[in-house]
Amino acid sequence: MSEYKKIENAKAEITCEIDKDVWAKAQEKAFHKIAQRVEIKGFRKGQAPKNLVKQAVSENSILLDAVEAIAQQTLEDCIKEHEVELIDRPELKIDKLSPEACTLVFECPVKPDVVLGQYKELGYEVPEQTVSDEEIQLEIDTQLNRKADLELKEDGEVEMGDTAVIDFEGFKDGVAFPGGKGENYDLGIGSHSFIPGFEEQLVGMKSEESKDITLTFPEDYQAEDLAGQEAVFKVTVHEIKKKVLPELNDEFVKSLALENVNTVDELKEHFRKQIMDRKVNDATSTATNQLMDKLAENTVIDIPEVMINEEVENSIRNYESQFNQQGVTLNDFLKITNQTMESFREAQKESAEKRVKMDLILEAIAKAENLAPTDEDVEKEYQRWADAYGMKVEDIKSVLNADMLKKDLLKSLALDFVKTH
Repeated sequence: MSEYKKIENAKAEITCEIDKDVWAKAQEKAFHKIAQRVEIKGFRKGQAPKNLVKQAVSENSILLDAVEAIAQQTLEDCIKEHEVELIDRPELKIDKLSPEACTLVFECPVKPDVVLGQYKELGYEVPEQTVSDEEIQLEIDTQLNRKADLELKEDGEVEMGDTAVIDFEGFKDGVAFPGGKGENYDLGIGSHSFIPGFEEQLVGMKSEESKDITLTFPEDYQAEDLAGQEAVFKVTVHEIKKKVLPELNDEFVKSLALENVNTVDELKEHFRKQIMDRKVNDATSTATNQLMDKLAENTVIDIPEVMINEEVENSIRNYESQFNQQGVTLNDFLKITNQTMESFREAQKESAEKRVKMDLILEAIAKAENLAPTDEDVEKEYQRWADAYGMKVEDIKSVLNADMLKKDLLKSLALDFVKTH
């Protein structure tokens, strides 16, 4: 028999009076376990008579071992009985303890109270999107530029869009600095791959012309000793190459090897749909984020630190997985970005708190509106995952936890409800 009571935000107390027969058996098992390790003179370990063992072992030791033996199963039974979802390890307290009776009290960290505000009629709307001919042409130009050839300019000057083959060396206060030198370097003019202002000052130069370029490093430049500092680059242009674009025709389109795209008109339609899909996805994401911000503003939740920390750790694990797929480690990333694990973890907290808050809100809305995924919904979601990864549904089910899947579906149902009501 157990009793569930909320004692404060994110904390509940479960008081369980252990059944007398269960308690008696627990003590008997505890006694036998202790008897196996008790050494009594004149007897082999574990072979001493029961009465002598009782004299050698304190009653309290038996009772405490009995509690230890039944505590976990008792907790699991209580959690199931009261449908409690723990967010951290509970604390065990013993209220009554004697050979005749035992009452255990579990202080449980649970999900916090969610005080829902207005979650209907919040004005969710995705603006209608259009695609201009200019946007389509920009995509086509990008493809043409990727397939462009570089033709050597015999005469003429460096222009935007050209590639200049240069030697350069940088000096600060008249002294060359490490990493500031290059020879026969192909620099795309307008690529913005060098310090701001560098490429622009090459415009107008001719082959075999030399020039001193003076500029200032950005304040946030990665090399601290150069950040915000003025430098002089001695530059010589050896060659100038002009980009020659291929002709836009059906032959060029076929060279792109796009599925079911063989003509210029089909290419334009392909990019129109691609751009439209991207715009709709972006607009939908923006509208959804705005809706969730409204939900958060209208809801009162005091989120326990342990939930935020757990979400931070989940985020870090996801980053590690992504980096590993790219052949690098999280430590590699931290070194490149000049971060420590502590600063990286701290940087995750704000977004982690937002995700936790939104999950709690959506779960509360689902409960208030009696929303729940059907078996058909679950099967469709398994099929979606299987299609996405090119796997069999049975294989997906073996690696994707059903309870987690249902929780995600529940939150999706709640979000869809808010969008449509």
